[in-house]
Amino acid sequence: MVYFLLVLFLLLSPILYLVLNSLVPRLLGSQDLKLRYGATWALVTGGSSGIGKELARKLLSQGLNVVIVARDEPVFAETLKELKAQFPKQEVRSVKANLSDSSGAWMADVKDATKDVDVQLVFNNAGFIVTGFFEQHSVDTHLANFHCNLTANIHLTHHFYSLMINKGLKGCIVFTSSSAGFIPNPFAAMYGCTKSGVSELAASLAVEGKARGVDVHAVHPSPVNSRFTSGGGNDVKVHKMNMFEMAYKMATGPEVLPNQIFAAVGRSPVMIDLGGTSIGMRHLARNGLS
Repeated sequence: MVYFLLVLFLLLSPILYLVLNSLVPRLLGSQDLKLRYGATWALVTGGSSGIGKELARKLLSQGLNVVIVARDEPVFAETLKELKAQFPKQEVRSVKANLSDSSGAWMADVKDATKDVDVQLVFNNAGFIVTGFFEQHSVDTHLANFHCNLTANIHLTHHFYSLMINKGLKGCIVFTSSSAGFIPNPFAAMYGCTKSGVSELAASLAVEGKARGVDVHAVHPSPVNSRFTSGGGNDVKVHKMNMFEMAYKMATGPEVLPNQIFAAVGRSPVMIDLGGTSIGMRHLARNGLS
């Protein structure tokens, strides 16, 4: 009987996955994270453009104050000006940081910018991709990619997660990961490696945090039209890849992501797969076809 139930569960698991990952959030719709967590402040990395900018905009629209962490470049200044003008009643703080810096020295500025507030919503969104044969890029370039995509998340998560736990605050930590972490990634080895690590970090920390009021998720978006395909503002050469270009022919705009993410936070499984590409890759990986 136990064996039969186990086999039945395994056979039905794809349906259960689709219900929890896609149907439940769609039926419940987007939610007010300020109300859900009793929060007043959020933090978004990589918030100067793309998904990060739209996450910041959504958070501000819900009456939250937002700290945006991003590289020091003209587009960041333009985004800050735009969001402050659009949401004059909310406070927008900025931290200029190079998250590729392995020392984590930039955390001092993050801590200084948030020392007088309680950040309960953390969106670890910053990241970029280095494409091409592994040996075509220097080890310093690969390590910069590694630190931005993975270790920067550890610095930020450890700091804000610890504060929430110690103060007994509810909150959420959301990582922008990728379905690239499900499978081998030749010609983008460091990207797949780091995204796999991010998702594993989220899955492990979620178990620790859930019972103490902190929801942790890794989001796996399908292709999104943003600066990501050109290096995300980083000084790297993104080599042309036919599969890459094919996937991005079906890409959505970053503005559609926040509602989908907000609908899933605290409701869906830890791994939030968004869009047909990520859902399809999840099934391919599960069935060992990748």
